[in-house]
Amino acid sequence: MNSNKRSTASVRGAAALLTGTILAGVPMLAQAQAVPQTTPPAAQQATPEAATAPAATPAVTRTIRSLRVEGSQRVEQDTILSYTKLRIGQAYTPETVDQAIKDLYASELLADVSVSGVETGDLVVRVRENPIINRVVLEGNKRLKNDKIEKELKLKPRQIFTRTAVRADVARIVELYRRQGRFAAIVEPKMVSLDQNRVDVIFEIREGPKSKVRQINILGNEVFSDGELRKEMVTKESRLTTILSSNTSYDQDRLAYDQQKLRQFYLTNGYADFRVISAVAELTPDKRDFIITYVVEEGPRYKFGDVTVDSDIRDFDDKALAASLPMKKDDWYDAKKVEDSVESLSEASGLFGYAFAEVEPEFQRNRENLTMTINFHIKEANRTYIEKIDITGNTQTQDRVIRREMRLAEGDAFNTFLVKRSTDRINSLGYFQDKFEVEQKPGSAPDRIVLAANVEERATGELSLSAGFSSLERFILQGSVRQRNFRGKGQDLRASVSYSSYSKSVELGFTEPYLFDKNIALGATVFRRDLNAFNLTQSGDRNTTYSQVSTGFQLATGVPLTEFWTLSGRYNLQQDDVGLADSFFTNGVCNPDVGRYLCEAVGSRLTSSIGLGLSFDSLNSRLRPTAGQRLSLSFDFAGLGGQVRYLRGVANGSKFWSVGRSGFIFSVVGEGGYIHSLQKSPGPGIDPIRIVDRFYLGEPQFRGFDIRGVGPRVQRVGYTTDANGNAILITDRNQIVDDALGGRAYYLGRAELEIPLGAGAREMGLRPSIYVQAGALFGVTRPLPTFSFAQARNADGSLKFNVDGSPSLLPYQTYLTDGQGRQLYQFDATTTTTCAVGFAATAGGPCVGSQVNAAIPTGSQAPFFERFLGDSASPRLSIGIGVNWNSPFGPLRIDLAKALLKQPGDDTKLLTFNVGTQF
Repeated sequence: MNSNKRSTASVRGAAALLTGTILAGVPMLAQAQAVPQTTPPAAQQATPEAATAPAATPAVTRTIRSLRVEGSQRVEQDTILSYTKLRIGQAYTPETVDQAIKDLYASELLADVSVSGVETGDLVVRVRENPIINRVVLEGNKRLKNDKIEKELKLKPRQIFTRTAVRADVARIVELYRRQGRFAAIVEPKMVSLDQNRVDVIFEIREGPKSKVRQINILGNEVFSDGELRKEMVTKESRLTTILSSNTSYDQDRLAYDQQKLRQFYLTNGYADFRVISAVAELTPDKRDFIITYVVEEGPRYKFGDVTVDSDIRDFDDKALAASLPMKKDDWYDAKKVEDSVESLSEASGLFGYAFAEVEPEFQRNRENLTMTINFHIKEANRTYIEKIDITGNTQTQDRVIRREMRLAEGDAFNTFLVKRSTDRINSLGYFQDKFEVEQKPGSAPDRIVLAANVEERATGELSLSAGFSSLERFILQGSVRQRNFRGKGQDLRASVSYSSYSKSVELGFTEPYLFDKNIALGATVFRRDLNAFNLTQSGDRNTTYSQVSTGFQLATGVPLTEFWTLSGRYNLQQDDVGLADSFFTNGVCNPDVGRYLCEAVGSRLTSSIGLGLSFDSLNSRLRPTAGQRLSLSFDFAGLGGQVRYLRGVANGSKFWSVGRSGFIFSVVGEGGYIHSLQKSPGPGIDPIRIVDRFYLGEPQFRGFDIRGVGPRVQRVGYTTDANGNAILITDRNQIVDDALGGRAYYLGRAELEIPLGAGAREMGLRPSIYVQAGALFGVTRPLPTFSFAQARNADGSLKFNVDGSPSLLPYQTYLTDGQGRQLYQFDATTTTTCAVGFAATAGGPCVGSQVNAAIPTGSQAPFFERFLGDSASPRLSIGIGVNWNSPFGPLRIDLAKALLKQPGDDTKLLTFNVGTQF
């Protein structure tokens, strides 16, 4: 019945359509007859065919009587249907059903979708859900660790698996390897089906070798060779000489950067028309190497023509500004000088308060004369004033701590120099992020500017316990606590304790940089230091010679005179207790036979000194400077009470330069000092400056020499016998007793170049450098020989020999003396006297009697030869390489230095290191 009705309706529809077509064609036909015959025959023939074409069958519309979902497990039926437009009671067509299937696939929840019952209106949506990811596994990756890859993946456990997401993650992994220069990397995804509709997704990775730059070809260059141009590029060819370089892999960004480097190189050498026509990187078929080809056009070389300055600002003298520029007429054209000139003119404008003055270089190229005429046009600008200073980001540091470092105040005229100086001073605090910059923002009016200090605070408190090993002090234990920004007020509070084999110290200190909110610094330090000097025994071991225990305090203050000059003062009071090892004493008395110059230092002395210092500091950072200089001169006078009187002066200077734009830092550092005694010498051969007050020079400040390895010293050399029984001096350096005496004057200079490394090395904290140092320590009174062995020598100085031919250098006998150094003799079993013959009622009195008394032996001293060395102002010279490394074990410094010039007696050292670890 239904089929008959559909057939009847179809026939009626076709008849009606045909009738309408015929009726509509009548007026068209009449109109066609009225128009001249201009239509081509082919077009006329198409008209009857179009009139008789069959009409499109309209879509059959039905109503959804029922709707249900089959096959869903985790996803609710309502959720599945919500992705479609199918609803009970609504009309639908086959197109509507097709769109619903497409929408369900697009949801990425389902792996398979089908719809049945379309003919009856009882729709059944049958689905098969996408599986759930159980885990994502990476296999075969060695160069890239799991954590580096996993954070880039979109597929995660407990998420729905889709093939689209898998393909996207494969592309991400391949891209990660390409960034590492591994273009041959292959990633194959695999799926392992599990129960409960779960899957494991496995990415099998074949990393392949790193794709290197095999060759760099340059075409079109005639003036400069390929080798000269390759040196300017960051990308390097893979060779044995570049095996340690990280720039031999292909990088698209680096390729673009190298084009800029080439252009910059040619422009700085006068080739203003230079251009890179093309740069092509071709991957070899095995995907192991790249071949890069540049096609360049050099063009002619230009010279500077007239260089002028045209300023719309009336305050400027155009001729004076032009004369200050680095380029002159007929110099070879240099684009770098043009850039520097624009920057210097902008800074000059800022110095006069014109913050927004624009400097526009106007070029006029003469291709016939090959000259480049440049006019620097300074556009009209308003004088700018500081409208406001905004400080943001500081959560602990008080605003006034930052504002007091600003060299400008609200309402002041703008000045670029003072803005830069403010930036440097805030950076030197060490409270905020590296490379902090004071931003300049337009104000509410054209002549107003806002300075924004957007800081990012970092930790300023330091609490550490460390242990380590030093080539200087052997095992070291240290503990310290410090707050460099105490209470957010910029105050410095510190306490430290250290212990090593040869030194111990405890120190407490506090510094207020702005006393009562005035630019006056005041600090105090309380300390106790226990230092042990040492020498080398004949067996090569370190032997403690004298100990110095210093207890005291210091008060210091500083007042700025100008922006860069500071005047400082200090007062120091300390008690020094100096003692010697037991081996230096005989019956409680210091024995000069084993070190008279050390006996001079024994005792307890109070030093009360006042100091004055003047310093100039223009460093851009006190933590790690890259530009600027620092000079200081200080004097200390000891003698405000106490038992020590001297005048000491020390001068220091340093200057830093940033070399080019590649990160090299060159520095020159010099220092020197002299100490003058205000007391008379206690006797011949005795220096009025105590051994504990003198200067010492060596490791670590003078690399290439051992600790206290430079300057005056006394060496005690023992005797041995050769194969023939002859007495000869010992030549083994480790068996020579060596006592450093220090000096009253010294100088030391160092030139150092810090070498930048790649980003990876910088992240590791590696900072290598090469350096050369020169210095000397001198100016001490020549000590008298401890004693001589004249009794073992003949009149002509030759050694005496026994009858059997053995040398007569027998052990030297020492005898008991009293407190005044008078030799004692044995008078009877219980009585001693100072008389060799007879007896004296009082020590040192007249001797009565004829009894011959025997000297009282105290021991014996092996014969030795004593020599004084190293007291020379002639420079010592060393050259070396070093590296600072923020290692996982703590800060590490390694130096490999070779002493090129030295004096007899100096102790050299090739390798030094210092390392510690925090726990």
